[in-house]
Amino acid sequence: MQSPESSLSRRGRRAASHPLRADFDLFAEAMDNHYHPEDNPEGCLPLCIAENLLNWEEMEAKLRGIAAAGPTPDWVASYTSILGAPAFREAVAGFVGKHIAGAELSPERFAVSAGATATIEMTAFLLGDPGDVAVIPAPAYAVYSGDIGNRAGMQRYDLHPADEDPVAPATVSRLRVADLERAHAELGDRFRMLILTTPNNPTGQIYAPEQLRELADWCIDHKIHLVVNEIYALSLIDQRASAIASDYDDVPEYTSVLPLLVERDSPYLHWWYSFSKDFGISGLRVGLIYTHNTALLEAWGNSGAPSITSNYVQWLLSELLQDHDWVAKYQFRNRQRLTTAYATVIATLKQHDINYAPAAGSLFVWFDCSRFLTDDTDAAEQTLWRGIFADTGLLLTAPDGMAAPRRGWFRMVYSGIPQDYLAVATERLGRWLAS
Repeated sequence: MQSPESSLSRRGRRAASHPLRADFDLFAEAMDNHYHPEDNPEGCLPLCIAENLLNWEEMEAKLRGIAAAGPTPDWVASYTSILGAPAFREAVAGFVGKHIAGAELSPERFAVSAGATATIEMTAFLLGDPGDVAVIPAPAYAVYSGDIGNRAGMQRYDLHPADEDPVAPATVSRLRVADLERAHAELGDRFRMLILTTPNNPTGQIYAPEQLRELADWCIDHKIHLVVNEIYALSLIDQRASAIASDYDDVPEYTSVLPLLVERDSPYLHWWYSFSKDFGISGLRVGLIYTHNTALLEAWGNSGAPSITSNYVQWLLSELLQDHDWVAKYQFRNRQRLTTAYATVIATLKQHDINYAPAAGSLFVWFDCSRFLTDDTDAAEQTLWRGIFADTGLLLTAPDGMAAPRRGWFRMVYSGIPQDYLAVATERLGRWLAS
């Protein structure tokens, strides 16, 4: 009897045998045995999935209020532009221009898709050919590999900045033009795309304004697409908070690439965003690209139908985004809660003399457990990661695919559980670090 896999295409067989993430098996185990202070006090705490649930109570109330406030517009029940409903793109342009870019943006230069994954996949599919390479400063989001490779057939090249200290990462990335030249000398014309994430996943690093300008100009000169992922643009840490202020020699400010994109007006500069992280609504599946490349937008409109976001979701968010006062208050509260959660984790790491990357933003702490490795191998790192879960019930993000410059660095997501649960998690981590 034939196996079910033999009935699939080559692509299907490959997909069936390649899990999306290396931690999904343990994540399912952790969710089946989830911690609860009364019902399951010895249960697991999943700290591996990049979700922000710290503000769901306020967000849920806002969305429920919008839905109950009046009739749903007729366009919600009909087909609309594959690039996104005009009313939503108008609201998005107003929101992004006011709260992220600080510049006026054109609604017609946005395209909407069903989440960040779809946005990344579509961009790679339309800008790269199979075998082309996306260069990504490392360490970086592990699932970029699948997002650019599964459909588009692009390959990933992890670029370690020459000046980066792997033991003490800086808050501002050390990536320089010389690093791009080094990658270009190795890859040649296969170097098709440079992807920057700011704040970075997993380090929380950002890029300085002049640095972005130099990198963008190099890409334009070499006809290489620069895509800047600002999915954590409003998920920023208050670096002046007393509990963490000593970690920063100065206070580097996050800078969006969008004003530069508008200024340069180049077909080689693009911007990504999603509402998953800053707004804590990853399940609503809304991703964005902003670009001055009119051919890319035309291609997107002709091929993006499988990735359309629900019109109902677009309507809900178009109403929410036009309430600028509510958005500002929500993001202020979000920053406060993220800072409190981040400082909770950092306090435990400091107590046990554990290196970590001082973040400017994101939802993560990137920290160094290399001293607990039995040897410097992938197998030892896997054993350590699984051992932490077995000993503590804390599921950190699997280290596979992040291209850390040294083994033994792990990512903890601190925004996916309530603050009182996080206190339990850090108490368990502290006991393990001391053992």
